[in-house]
Amino acid sequence: MLFNSLDYLIFLPTVFIIYWIFHKKNQAQNVLLLVSSYVFYAWWDWRFLSLIIFSSCVDYIVGKKIFATDKDSQRRNWLLLSLAANLGLLITFKYFNFFTESFATSMSLLGWEVDPITLKLILPVGISFYTFQTLSYTIDIYRKQLKPSKDLVAFFTYVSFFPQLVAGPIERASNLLPQIENKRTFRFIQFKEGLFQISIGFFRKIVIADNLGVYVDLVYGNPEIHHSLTLIIATVFYAFQIYYDFAGYSDIAIGSAKLFGFSFNQNFDLPYFSKSLTIFWRKWHKSLSFWLRDYLYISLGGNRKGNLITYRNLMLTMLLGGLWHGSSWNFIIWGGIHGIGLAIERLFFSRSKRKNLGVLGYLSTFSIVLFAWIFFRAADLDSAFQIIQNIVRFDLSIPFMEDFYKLAIILFIGFCFDLFIYRIKKPLESLGGEIKTVPLAFILAVIIILISLLYSTSENFIYFQF
Repeated sequence: MLFNSLDYLIFLPTVFIIYWIFHKKNQAQNVLLLVSSYVFYAWWDWRFLSLIIFSSCVDYIVGKKIFATDKDSQRRNWLLLSLAANLGLLITFKYFNFFTESFATSMSLLGWEVDPITLKLILPVGISFYTFQTLSYTIDIYRKQLKPSKDLVAFFTYVSFFPQLVAGPIERASNLLPQIENKRTFRFIQFKEGLFQISIGFFRKIVIADNLGVYVDLVYGNPEIHHSLTLIIATVFYAFQIYYDFAGYSDIAIGSAKLFGFSFNQNFDLPYFSKSLTIFWRKWHKSLSFWLRDYLYISLGGNRKGNLITYRNLMLTMLLGGLWHGSSWNFIIWGGIHGIGLAIERLFFSRSKRKNLGVLGYLSTFSIVLFAWIFFRAADLDSAFQIIQNIVRFDLSIPFMEDFYKLAIILFIGFCFDLFIYRIKKPLESLGGEIKTVPLAFILAVIIILISLLYSTSENFIYFQF
């Protein structure tokens, strides 16, 4: 089920009303959330529910087994079972064909012809997100940072909670599980904050991102026929399209969770207002960035074993972060660009120097991010290099300008709102709580959502493909 659909606009208030009817029965609320989450996911393809249920069963059992023994070898073996089960599903559905085709290509370069074995599988929506979410649970128990849940329904709800099931944020069990296990109470201020953030999410996604996407698709669909300025404009538009698309999704997810009394961590913190790549990755897709930092970068040794090992860890983390986004060399190169940039920053700029870079820091960071987006958006490597080649020619021909001014105005409105949030230094959701009356908050939210749906030009969110 898509957030930007009539189905969801009926589904959400229906579940909301039934949920708060059972406000005195926490277990009944959790059962409702679990069933509703499965219905939400099955709306896309009910067959893949089995993967979520399988992953939930494995990690519920593994968590208990790890906690029940003090023997390091047994604890490690149970953790390996969790890793094998979850990553095995992810590799099979998302990466198997990429690995076999890459192996066949490598062999052909050596003069050996190998026919790659491929599987005709559909990529399950959200598998990258819920796999990482449930893995964090078993890893935290293994690290003795978390106790396993004793409530089967609560744990299954944690894995499948519909607001963030298919595209995050990737919530840690330490934050979300206690909220599910404990009693929730309805609070008007949380209701207003949630409704406000949902409406902002719809506006960001449908009015800004979807309209920018029309221009981006036209240009990136045939990059060979476009000149420098057109490709640069399209790349800038894509940078903001993917930001407003995914930030908009996160807003709707976080706002929806608030309606049910849950508090998620913010997933975006105005990432383009960053003076360095290090700061950018603390603001962009924060739930994934911190997951990679805590479970991959630190596990590899972090910055504790000297500079060379630190640079290696940065590169490996960003390369695997790129691969997480998709089974393509484009994403690996995208991650590699960020890895190199982070390593160079660490080598030449101390933390204090990064803070004092000023305007130059903003411009250089955005330029690197913009260059990397070319590989992220291009259909394949040939297209990416074609785009770069056309850009560096600096052809001064009149660019492709269809609806350019309308899109520039839409983007300007979005940027001004972000600049306002940046200047007042308040979380986005807190603004909704400052609206004085519930009816006003409701009316404003409904108006924004309806206007947004009228402007809708796209059905899917970009991060659904990951």
